[in-house]
Amino acid sequence: MTIVDFTPSHIPAASALALADYREQQRRLPALPAVEEGLDLAPFAAAGLGVAAFEGGRMVGFLSVGPPFDNAFGSTRCRGVFSPMGAHAAASEGRGPVYAAMYQRAAAKWVRAGALSHAVALYAQGEEAQRQFFQYGFGLRCVDAIRPMEPIDCPPPKGYSFFELPPAQFSSVYPFEELLDRHFRESPTFMARPLESCDAFCLSCMAEGDRCFAAAFQGRLCAYLKLSAKGETFLSPSPRYRHITGAFCLGEHRGKGVVQTLLNCAIQSLKGEGYTHLGVDFESINPTAHAFWCKYFSPYTHGLVRRVDERILDPLPF
Repeated sequence: MTIVDFTPSHIPAASALALADYREQQRRLPALPAVEEGLDLAPFAAAGLGVAAFEGGRMVGFLSVGPPFDNAFGSTRCRGVFSPMGAHAAASEGRGPVYAAMYQRAAAKWVRAGALSHAVALYAQGEEAQRQFFQYGFGLRCVDAIRPMEPIDCPPPKGYSFFELPPAQFSSVYPFEELLDRHFRESPTFMARPLESCDAFCLSCMAEGDRCFAAAFQGRLCAYLKLSAKGETFLSPSPRYRHITGAFCLGEHRGKGVVQTLLNCAIQSLKGEGYTHLGVDFESINPTAHAFWCKYFSPYTHGLVRRVDERILDPLPF
C-alpha cells in the first residue's frame, strides 16, 4: 500500500469511492435517502492536509479534512480538524488497515499544522473502521440520525396544544435555549457552548430560514423544536431534507408524549410540503438526548474524536 498526499487530481476517484461507500451503507440502513452526488471535495484537497491510499495503481482509500479551526467542538480552546461524512472512504476489503495507514500519515500533517483535536464522522454501521479509530485512541462524541418523514406512533397528551411559531415570536422560545445551555454544562456532558443573545438567536433563525414549533400547557410554553435547512452532513442540501437543530422540554412535562407529539406536529407540516426525511445530530455524551433520539431516529454516523497531548508541540529539552 502506498500513501500519498491528497491532491485535486485524486478527486474523481475519491468521489466515486465515497459515493460507493454511501450506497453500501444505504443498503444496510434503508432510512438513508438516495443521493446522486457526494461532498464537494475541492476545498478539502485545497487544504493540503489529506492523504490517499493506493494499491497496484488503484485508489483504495482517502482521508481529508478542511483547514484547521480554533475552539474545536465550540467548547474547547483546542485547534482541531474534522473529516465529515464523504470526506473520506475506503474500499470494502481491508478497511481497518487502510484507515490505519492513512491516519498515521495524515495525523502527522495535522499536528504539524497545530491541530490537536482530530475528529472524523464514520458510518454507524461501519464497525471495522470504528474499531481501528478506537484502537488509535478515538472516542465517540456525537451521532447523526435520520428517519423518514412519517409520524411517530404516540397518542397526543391531553390538555396540550401544538403549533408552529411565526418568526415574530421566536424570542418566546429563547428561554429554552438558556435551559439547554445549563443542561449541557451538567455531568456527564460538561459542554460550555457559547450562548448567543436573544436578539442574535432570533436574527440567526430568520436569516437561516429556521422554523420553530412549540407545545403549550395551560397557555404557557413547555417545549420547543427548531428545524433548519442546514445540518452537519452532506444530506443537508437536499431540498427534501430538514434537520433538527434545537429541542427542549421542561422536566415536569417529560414522559407524557409531549416531544413526540411536537415532532408529529412538525412532521405533518413538513410532509405536506413535500419533505421526505428528518435528521438530528446530538452528543453521545448527553445521556438524555442519546436515549430519546435513538428511540425514534436511526443513527447513521458516529462522530469520533481524539485529543492529542498538546505538549507534543513543545521543543525537545535536549
